[in-house]
Amino acid sequence: MAAYPTIRTAAWLPVSPDASVVRRYDALPFPEEWRDAVLDLCNHGRPADAEPWRTAPTRRMDQVLQTFAPDLRVMARPRAKESAPVAWLYAPEGTPALPPPVFAVLRNAWLRDLRPGLADDPGYRAALREARARLDAEPPAWVPAEPELLACPRSTGGTAAPHHHQFTLSPDWLARRVLELPPFDYDGGALRFRAVPRTTADKGAELVSQPLPYESGDRTWWFSVYLNITLHTVPFDPLPRFHLHCGIRRWATRVGAASGHLHLPFGRKATVLLRPDVPWLPGAPQAERFAVARLARRRDPLTGRWGPDWADGGPARILHDVDAAGRFPVAAEIAAEPERWLVDGMRAAVVHSTAMGRHGVAPGLMSHQRSQLVDWAEQALPAELRPAPPLARTRLGHSGPPGKAAKADRAARARAAAAVAVAELGAEALDVRLYWQTERMRDAASAALMELLGLRDPGPAARGSDELVWRTPEVRVRLRRYPLPGPLAGDLALPEGGRAARAALQTAVRARREEAAEFLGGAVPDIAADGVPALAVVEIGHRDGFASRDHDPKFALRLGFARAGLLTQFVQVPVGTKGADKEKAVAERALMAWDDGLRQLGARSVPARTAGAPDGLRYAAVWMVCKSAKSRTRQAAYAPVGVRATPRGDGAGPAVIEGWDAGAGRWIPYPRLLLKLAGQAELPPADDEDDTPRPSYWTAMDEQRRATESWLQKMQRSLRDAPTLLLASAQNARSHWTWLQDGVVERDRVKTGHAPARRLDPDLRLVRVRTRAGRETAEWWGVNSAAGPNGLAAHLWRGGGDRVFWSTTPKPEQFKSSAVQGDKLAPRALTMGANAGRMTRDTDKVGWNPDLVELAVLGCHEDAGDVPEALAFAAHHLRQPPDYRQALHLPLPLHLAVKAQEYVLPLEGEEDAE
Repeated sequence: MAAYPTIRTAAWLPVSPDASVVRRYDALPFPEEWRDAVLDLCNHGRPADAEPWRTAPTRRMDQVLQTFAPDLRVMARPRAKESAPVAWLYAPEGTPALPPPVFAVLRNAWLRDLRPGLADDPGYRAALREARARLDAEPPAWVPAEPELLACPRSTGGTAAPHHHQFTLSPDWLARRVLELPPFDYDGGALRFRAVPRTTADKGAELVSQPLPYESGDRTWWFSVYLNITLHTVPFDPLPRFHLHCGIRRWATRVGAASGHLHLPFGRKATVLLRPDVPWLPGAPQAERFAVARLARRRDPLTGRWGPDWADGGPARILHDVDAAGRFPVAAEIAAEPERWLVDGMRAAVVHSTAMGRHGVAPGLMSHQRSQLVDWAEQALPAELRPAPPLARTRLGHSGPPGKAAKADRAARARAAAAVAVAELGAEALDVRLYWQTERMRDAASAALMELLGLRDPGPAARGSDELVWRTPEVRVRLRRYPLPGPLAGDLALPEGGRAARAALQTAVRARREEAAEFLGGAVPDIAADGVPALAVVEIGHRDGFASRDHDPKFALRLGFARAGLLTQFVQVPVGTKGADKEKAVAERALMAWDDGLRQLGARSVPARTAGAPDGLRYAAVWMVCKSAKSRTRQAAYAPVGVRATPRGDGAGPAVIEGWDAGAGRWIPYPRLLLKLAGQAELPPADDEDDTPRPSYWTAMDEQRRATESWLQKMQRSLRDAPTLLLASAQNARSHWTWLQDGVVERDRVKTGHAPARRLDPDLRLVRVRTRAGRETAEWWGVNSAAGPNGLAAHLWRGGGDRVFWSTTPKPEQFKSSAVQGDKLAPRALTMGANAGRMTRDTDKVGWNPDLVELAVLGCHEDAGDVPEALAFAAHHLRQPPDYRQALHLPLPLHLAVKAQEYVLPLEGEEDAE
């Protein structure tokens, strides 16, 4: 990467804390007089032991409003009455409000849909009539409103604290200004945008361009450019900021020859943008924005066939007795001819996801083209806003990419780290096992282990043995190889057709877990006989080869192997038999499997200590593992994870990797933590009742927060004996450890319970890490001081405060060919080689950009000599540890904590988002 002196972010700030913008709206407050009537209806006939509704559930009503009246801005309902927002619905000046008769139709349909299972119950119908009468007696009225869109108060810690409505209305105000700009011109065309309503959970504002064609072979693929504007805050900064994210939205148009419609994976929903020629709801105003609905697979109860339909019956479901039901598009027609609906005025556009298969257009924009789009959008900024100032390179040190050492050096480092891990476990050797299905993988995996650790080939005679032993200066290595029975790695035993029920799935997982444990205890009786965790690399089929996600046995095998004291890393069965590239791919997969297996054993190194950081600094991290009942095991789980890395010697090289054992109140070797987590992932007994009442989300969250606070208090007390840098992820931990939230945190203090915030312990430093998830950090590019294109740079950056820094790392190797000046929209002429002069296009190339990772030093001891920038640089260096050829998304201790959740929930085969 070029040595850019500064980088720019796609972020906009108020010109001063006093900058103010007020706009006129028509607002509809939620009639609190309705609350009791609606709750009485929701709780009608509920079991006495079921937790009652406490807040009017308007989610379905919100969805219907965003479909049939998308120009309205719908605000999320609060949890409690006393925290009600200024209004429920907003209509910007110049946008017609929803006429009262039309709103009454939607309201009555919403009431009827609150308890659809009781539609034939006479008592419920009487309660419904009473609720309608009570609501008719208190009809809502639109009132003028002038909400503040820019100025906001500050938290106790000095951080901007935007009002509830600003997260929705302020980005929408900016987006409407962008829509007023002339089109964005590029070579050969121009982009024209239209607004898309955001859900109450997503907030922000989004614009999508017209569909653009990309010819590839004999197919035409379609895509658009999207712009997304969101409002955010940064710790200790009194100014809020807007982030503009740009990207490629790909449209699904490939229809299956056999099915005759789009491929809709089971259990997943496809978003559809809709634009009616006339209002679907009689009397409603014509909308300028897209409406949103979702497609899903649904089984026809009459024919028993599966086909496309609107998810949950679609927005028109609750309007089945009004004219809207006949006007709303038929899902099957869109799924059968998606391209016709797309090109015909974009009346319907189905968003492509990777689960639907291949798409000829690659995701992402290149950095230079992104900078051009941002420059164009900034023409819409009012006088009260300005672009965020450039970020400058820190001068503390060099942050070069990992993986440049020679293979011999990497092998020696891996052996040294393995020796430390083996010693911590009290083992005599690095004991690893390979469970293979194909001889090809058996040989490739054996060779990969020798390459990773720099082991000598044992020769043809020993190569065919089931046990291989090496002695190196650092550690003794023993590899045992066993054939894995095919049925053990095959599909779980589930009923055919549809998504497996919770009980059936858990029974299948439990059965395979027991089969794996029985196989390991019988066919291989010496497993973990000494109680020391060992590593097993297991060859298994690709996830796409199983009948469905539910049939994938990896998680069940992981639990079964853990019962025998074995950590597991899976490697895919090779599917090809010819070609150097395929052989290379098999070897690479095997090498990565062993490397990640060593990570599970705790064989990891840390970078050299950053200049200015405290002597003897060690690193710790917390991560909250949360699994909902909608996961593939249908079993909710919650487990906080703590990981600590203690460098050996001068702070560089192998480190002791440990995990926090809350039950014992002490730190234990990392592999033992993984096995304990597997024990927490145990499924309920087979006779567990499926209909057992479960606490509400908020009740469960309150319980989990109390448990987290107790866990944190004990874990933090254990860090008092040496200088420790504690890392936590903003997006992951703040819902349970609320002190990490921007509006709560105060510098150099900490709070882990009901007691007031207190000063940090003398040996503790706290750094919060925030990534682009939720668009919470801005997109960025390196500013080229010459006439060349804007590109990418790897370093730690500072600007705008003394406690918040930004980390960027190099692009991964697989994206090195992605040119920063690439153009996803227009063809360009090649300038070099035999094809010079030929026109090409970068639409099929991935526009991958490293995240801008925020490192906020929330707590340190400057009065004792701490340098916040040095602590941030230490966290930045931990994203590039010497064991890894490429940079990590998170600093190493957080990375290890994240990976630990593989033993609590089945990550493999989860849905890939667009």
